[in-house]
Parts: sequence; structure tokens; C-alpha cells
Amino acid sequence: MDVKQQRPWFNVEDEEKIDSPALLIYPERIAQNIREMLAIAGNPDRLRPHVKTHKMVEIIRMQQDAGIRKFKCATLAEAELLAQCAAADVLVAYPLTGPGPARLSRLQKKYPATRFSCLVDNPQALETLEEIVQAEGIRLGVFMDLNVGMNRTGIVPGPGAVELYKKMDSAKSLDCRGFHAYDGHLRNPDPQIRAKDCDAAFKKVEALRETLLAQAISVPDIIAGGSPTFPIHARRTGVELSPGTTLLWDARYGSQFPEMPFLPAAVVLCRVISNPAPGICCLDLGHKAVAAEMDFPRVLLPQLPGSRQISQSEEHLVLQGDPKKTPPIGTVLYAIPMHICPTVIKYPQALTVIEGSVCGKWNIAARDYHLPIKGPVF
Repeated sequence: MDVKQQRPWFNVEDEEKIDSPALLIYPERIAQNIREMLAIAGNPDRLRPHVKTHKMVEIIRMQQDAGIRKFKCATLAEAELLAQCAAADVLVAYPLTGPGPARLSRLQKKYPATRFSCLVDNPQALETLEEIVQAEGIRLGVFMDLNVGMNRTGIVPGPGAVELYKKMDSAKSLDCRGFHAYDGHLRNPDPQIRAKDCDAAFKKVEALRETLLAQAISVPDIIAGGSPTFPIHARRTGVELSPGTTLLWDARYGSQFPEMPFLPAAVVLCRVISNPAPGICCLDLGHKAVAAEMDFPRVLLPQLPGSRQISQSEEHLVLQGDPKKTPPIGTVLYAIPMHICPTVIKYPQALTVIEGSVCGKWNIAARDYHLPIKGPVF
């Protein structure tokens, strides 16, 4: 049997030559995840994937090659990166305040082939946006951001939302494009309960749409859900789908939603740097190397299934396990992050791995809030 076939999917040849910690990306697995996204959606036109998870040109282009033309992002740097990739339609799914509306307006001027849109959830933001867009002499798309239970951003569906949408619809310099409804709080591991909760939250969105349609006010598009509810919203008609984590996946979603067909496509290569006491080992995998905003465990360590993560600091992750099985100093380990999105931005580049060999580097192009561009800074 071929030696490569016996290795775990994440193993890399010549691993001793890779400095650690290092972010590894597996393009073949990303390609498989894109195929799964398309299979669930049924049509690339239904997809508006989020780029916040990866922020990479190459992954944007992989999706474009699969027929995906619409995208969602969280920062204006991501929006500009998408425009540089000739994305046809870009939604900045984040409230724009301060210089934000003016920056987006200038992006629309700079990249006229891309249709930019943003979110609004209050009258003041709408008025500010309209004034700036009129002054710039352009048009921007606008979606009403709905609070469907997450209580993070958005306006609660109801009379206030009806009045706000009417103002959006009558704005002369804005194209009122519909609703944005993110339900990231719906993460029940039981897919039937998750579907029930998702349907209940979405009924308020449907009721709001019917109220507006009854008054002859158009609601062209509804963008709904994230990764956990992606397959549920895919069963509906007339809804755009915006998964993001599905592209790289991670250990948390993999354990919470085992029925979803996505593969982890990113790991952090790290090493044992110390064995300070019996049964204790320390890895070079601190807060600066992997997402640390959640409780332990921070990563899944397939090579050390019996270990327990007991502490972490800026440069160190300490494990406790069987004293007889403590890995020696210098041992290379592959860590699958529990939360991949904030892990990716800790690295300026990712090493790409195909069939066990490092074959290139991909820049995390939009890891900062401004792209490193020449000329005026947006």
C-alpha cells in the first residue's frame, strides 16, 4: 500500500522543515466543500458566501470558477478585495458608521463593475448614507438588517421595520434590495430542533415581507442564515444563502453538526516545546497562533486523543495527559482549530498542501482593515 494513503489527511512531507506555528490550507478539501455547498444550494446563483473566514484571493477565485458571483463580507478591506477579484455583487454585512459610508461610496466609484450594497437597521444610518451617496453622485444598494433573535444588530420585524423599509424604498440615491436576516444564534446540535427554531424565526421575516407586498412595496431579495442554518434555508424558495465557515470548516462545527458534509480544510502545524512535569507538555500554540475567545478546548489534536488542554497564554498551550504517552520535545502536531475564522487572521500567509506536499503560499490578503494599496487610503 502507498505510504501516502496510510497517512492522516493532514500530514505533510518534510514537516521538519516547516517553522511553527504555521497555518496549512488544503485546496482539494476546499474544492470538495464548494461542491457540497453547490449541491445543497442547487444553483450557484442562490449562494452569497461570506469571505470573513478565509479572506483569500485564491478561495474567492475557486468559488468564481464554480459559478458563484455574489459574496458577503464584514469589512471594507474584504469588499475591496472582492472588487479586485471582479466579484459582480458584494454586500458589506456590517453597520457602517464614521468614515464607513464614504469609504464604501468611493469603492463604488473606483470599481464600477461591482455592485456594492450595505446594511441599514435604523433611520439615522439611512439618512447619513443617503446624504453621502448623493454627494458622491453614485448609487448604492441597501438591505434592511433584521434582528431575528440574535440581538446583535438589526431591527426587530414589526411596525418599526415597515416604516424603515418604506424610507429605504423611497430613497432616491439608494437601491432598496430587500432583507438580510442572520440567525447565528441557532446552533442546536439536533438538526430537527435547529430546523424548527430556524423556521420559527423566519416566519417573522416572511410576515414582514407579506405586509410590505400588501402595500405594493417590493422586497426583491432575502439573504438568510449562516453556516449552521444553511441547509435549512436552502429548502426555501426565493432566498439567498450565505454560509462562510463551510469553506474551511472547523472542529467546533464538525462536532456540533456532524450531519453536515463539510471537511476541515485548515490546520495549524505546531510542536511540543517543553515537558515541564510528568504528564504535562507545552505546545507553541498560544493566543497569538489560534483563536482563544472560547472555552477549552481551543483545538482538536487528533494525534493526542487523550490529552486535556489546561492553560494557554500568548505563546503557549499546555496539555495534560498520560505520563507514559507524553510526546517528546520537538514532536510535530497538527491542530484543527475549534474556531477557524479568527485563527486565519493571525497569519499573513498560509501554506498550501496537496497530496501531502507543501506546494505554495496564499496571502491572507484582507486580514487588516485596509488593503495595502498605493494611492489614497480608503
